[in-house]
Amino acid sequence: MMSAELKIRESVEGDFSGIESLYPQAFPDEDLLPLVRDLLSAPDVAITFVGTVGSQITGHAIFTKCRILENEIKAALLGPLAVAPAWQGQGIGSAMVRAGFSRLKEEGVDVVLVLGDPAYYSRFGFAPETLVEPPFRLPDEWQGAWQSLYMDGKQLSRSGKLSVPPQWQKRALWSP
Repeated sequence: MMSAELKIRESVEGDFSGIESLYPQAFPDEDLLPLVRDLLSAPDVAITFVGTVGSQITGHAIFTKCRILENEIKAALLGPLAVAPAWQGQGIGSAMVRAGFSRLKEEGVDVVLVLGDPAYYSRFGFAPETLVEPPFRLPDEWQGAWQSLYMDGKQLSRSGKLSVPPQWQKRALWSP
């Protein structure tokens, strides 16, 4: 159940310190801050959203613009996505993802890809992806976590490899 006070909007520079404090809470065992900082400093590459209640940032989602080699369709990579532990389960993550989808459709993005929990992302219509190869080989136990959602029913005509900006070109981001 979402709070009536929740607002979803694109992030602005003044949000950065609140965003940075969110990730260690949401992911205490992962250091996502270098990636988040890199993406926040590249507005031409990433579209980011925050969920706020009053002045408090309760969630953050990043959509990185990418392309699929060998294909002429526009792609985006969803992640990281974080919601403060005290606010999880209240629809904040879902609201940010849906806001991102709306914005990506405006930009003509054809497919959104994610490396994440299938139990969570399937609620948006994500399904295992077999035609788009990730930038690095995924561990076997992560194969089901590589997922896609095709906007407006578009499909790939042939397989291809996801081309990501420099912020995502680090093998450690694609392995345990």
